[in-house]
Amino acid sequence: MTPARRERGLVRPYVVTDGRAYPTRNTFDLVTLVMAHPDRPLAGLSPEKRRLMELCLGGALSVAEVAGYLQLPVSVTKVLLGDLVDSGHITTRSPIPTAELPDIQLLQEVLDGLRARL
Repeated sequence: MTPARRERGLVRPYVVTDGRAYPTRNTFDLVTLVMAHPDRPLAGLSPEKRRLMELCLGGALSVAEVAGYLQLPVSVTKVLLGDLVDSGHITTRSPIPTAELPDIQLLQEVLDGLRARL
């Protein structure tokens, strides 16, 4: 076995998640934003959870970005995130919704008003 192979595949995903396949909360989407609380202690966290916390201390990241940086499957990342939300180490929020377009009638009235003034 080569050293690179030992480093990459040593710990199986089910070991990282304590055998769980689903998070305790099913509210994580790929674009859900994750923010870490800097005042929470890292002692007692698994190495993967500690890496996740350190990654998110720099600012809000999406679930997809966290999974990419940690080089873990998204399903495993969601389980870890659920545990950290439950323990109060991180908070999550939905991304900012897309702006709603104004009503076409309103835009027409504004345009008519501007034309009347010119």
